[in-house]
Amino acid sequence: VQLQAFGGGLVQAGDSLRLSCAASGGSFRSYAAGWFRQAPGQEREFVSAISYTGSSTYYGDSVKGRFTISKDDAKNTVYLQMNNLTPGDTARYYCAVQTLGVVTSAAEYDYWGRGTLVTVSS
Repeated sequence: VQLQAFGGGLVQAGDSLRLSCAASGGSFRSYAAGWFRQAPGQEREFVSAISYTGSSTYYGDSVKGRFTISKDDAKNTVYLQMNNLTPGDTARYYCAVQTLGVVTSAAEYDYWGRGTLVTVSS
């Protein structure tokens, strides 16, 4: 499975962005998906996950209430809507997939995209 994340960019605090993760060689109907982020000098952090049915979602505490994960199986794409962004959200965002379900551990994910950079200025 190949994953490509896009939609990052430079925004100001309070703005919104929507990230997309497109899959090839596999279907989000068969894989649960997750978003992680990594800021320079920091460990990779769980952001959000969605089950392969789309019926279950989970969020990290730092983004709960501001970010929303969703997917469009017809487009084979998973989205991360990010609202009310803060400088603390600045990081490279990665999408990943696995077959276990809604999990938060990066070690459980089998396939990763290269990531897209989000920079939030104050």
